Amino acid sequence: MAPKVLVSDKLSETAVQIFRDRGVDVDYLPDLGKDKEKLLEVIGQYDGLAIRSATKVTEKVLAAAANLKVIGRAGIGVDNVDIPAASKKGIIVMNTPFGNSVTTAEHAIAMMFAVARQLPEASASTHDGKWEKNRFMGVELFNKTLGVIGAGNIGGIVCDRALGLHMKVVAYDPFLSEERAKQMGVTKVELDELLARADFITLHVPLTDKTRNILSKENIAKTKKGVRIINCARGGLVDEAALAEALKSGHVAGAAFDVFETEPATASPLFHLPNVVVTPHLGAATTEAQENVALQVAEQMSDYLLTGAVQNALNMPSVTAEEAAVMGPWLKLAQHLGAFAGQMTDEPVKAINILYDGTVASMNLSALNCGAIAGIMKATNPDVNMVSAPVIAKERGIQISTTHQEKGGVFDGYMKLTVVTATRERSIAGTVFSDGKPRFIQIKGINIDAEIGQHMLYTTNEDVPGIIGTLGQTMGENGVNIANFTLGRSARGNDAIALLYVDDPIPQPVIDKLMKTGLFQQVKPLEFEVA
Repeated sequence: MAPKVLVSDKLSETAVQIFRDRGVDVDYLPDLGKDKEKLLEVIGQYDGLAIRSATKVTEKVLAAAANLKVIGRAGIGVDNVDIPAASKKGIIVMNTPFGNSVTTAEHAIAMMFAVARQLPEASASTHDGKWEKNRFMGVELFNKTLGVIGAGNIGGIVCDRALGLHMKVVAYDPFLSEERAKQMGVTKVELDELLARADFITLHVPLTDKTRNILSKENIAKTKKGVRIINCARGGLVDEAALAEALKSGHVAGAAFDVFETEPATASPLFHLPNVVVTPHLGAATTEAQENVALQVAEQMSDYLLTGAVQNALNMPSVTAEEAAVMGPWLKLAQHLGAFAGQMTDEPVKAINILYDGTVASMNLSALNCGAIAGIMKATNPDVNMVSAPVIAKERGIQISTTHQEKGGVFDGYMKLTVVTATRERSIAGTVFSDGKPRFIQIKGINIDAEIGQHMLYTTNEDVPGIIGTLGQTMGENGVNIANFTLGRSARGNDAIALLYVDDPIPQPVIDKLMKTGLFQQVKPLEFEVA
């Protein structure tokens, strides 16, 4: 059955057609997002939800979204999506961070020109029939220093354009390496140095607890007298009241803002001040950008629903279609290892340690981690998936650690999962054979070679005669057919294990009979998702 997507905001017809061409059933209802009650009524029918900014995906909406797997935001901002609630429900939230990068960067450059030459005020004055040539004295951008706060995707484009204008560019970004700064042709500096040197300051960072009011009253006071400040990123990065005071005092010569603390912005301390250019959040508002993000979100959502590829997700590691194809068996193995450990663990998990060896160590380990954690969590919560499992693990205070190494054994690659509780550690390892089938290769340090089936039985015992016969006879007498039988031991006469792959679930009376023989320390039926 084809996955079904609801488009509840205005997207281009071309984007809607992408869903159809890819084999996705799509309902294009561009005004539905504004009708909260109707959205609640129908959202349960859909696997995917494609939105812009009008649709508000609240916890209430998510609670009604019984089948929803992915939310795609055509654009970068996801303020209208309750991401923590979506993550807990296992719903991937995607955005399109690169579709409007050039447009937003160009708007910042345009705003810089506008405030440098007082273009809006000069235009309004001339429209009024005035000819105030001497009133509007501007400044050149040539040879001026531009301070860029945030040199990521959009900030990097702004840096490139500014260098083309022969400006000197200094950048503050904790994630910008010296090597990358040299490649970009900019000087990496700390924030205080940027504030002291810049003739123009432009912001290109997300709004977080660390960046909120990054241009505070105190930091604005550190800027060079006559500085001009441009914000086309997010409202809340600049203390608007403090900036208004600095504009009035003459310390700041001008400002250009496309974003505000409260939007829609019907009032702001910056309004009606001289040499302040304001626009209504137009950063992404070009025909090309709106089309680009719409097409991108349609492709991303289709890829995920049809192939499992994850791009630009905010609550899940990205996995390309190529990675998904190669990693598929390894991801299934990670989930099986987790499922085994989760079903065998009957006390709270304190830590999860995952070792990757050989070929698998070069794969997307973040995604594999999510698969293993999800496998563990499913033992107590069947609704958990790769999105929600890491969230639940974090809430429970479970420590996750990952180790990767070059080939260290007989297999080209393998994974080893260790679960730590207050009283013990339990380890299991597995690999993927050339036929693409996952196999268990070690349990509690004992080497085995076990095919994985939907219904399995795990036993532990001392290495004594009669184990195989007892297991086979008991299964046969009770109509349980064995598809595969694997044994292993640490040494002769020491600990031994058996792993049986059977055709049907094993009834509890059979488990009880095996335990009553006195031969087994543990008899545990296991279930795996093998489809």
